Amino acid sequence: MMRDSRPVLLVEDDTIDAMTVRRAFRDLKVTNPLVHTVNGEDALTHLREEASEAPCLILLDLNMPKMNGIEFLGVVKTDPALKKIPVVVLTTSSEERDVVESFRLSVAGYIIKPVDYRNFVEAMRTINLYWTLSEIPVEEPEVADAFPTPAAGGR
Repeated sequence: MMRDSRPVLLVEDDTIDAMTVRRAFRDLKVTNPLVHTVNGEDALTHLREEASEAPCLILLDLNMPKMNGIEFLGVVKTDPALKKIPVVVLTTSSEERDVVESFRLSVAGYIIKPVDYRNFVEAMRTINLYWTLSEIPVEEPEVADAFPTPAAGGR
């Protein structure tokens, strides 16, 4: 189980892949709730709902209708309320431009979906282990918000 008990948000339009992630969580005994949205727009709506608990991690597919993963990252990583949520891309795309753009948009990892279920479970085990071992800071107010800058009315 991940150290954090908050939900994991899965942004994935493929029903079979979503079921595979759910099954891998169950097989690995990951107890974090898995919240599933089918595209970037739905994921943003979910993240911005006051009743929704902020996820400890977002697993993101890139190739989706309406708003794809790269567009979603562009919005999330510029939103002060969302930008610190770690995002791991979980996709079939091995296109170099997708990898480069994802890391330019501050993803925590980029994993190409293994086709074989055993390998898929190993990928999920690795993600789970990483987030179990990672030291993630407790949410503090932005330092920039805590101290006025000279331009904001200093001398």
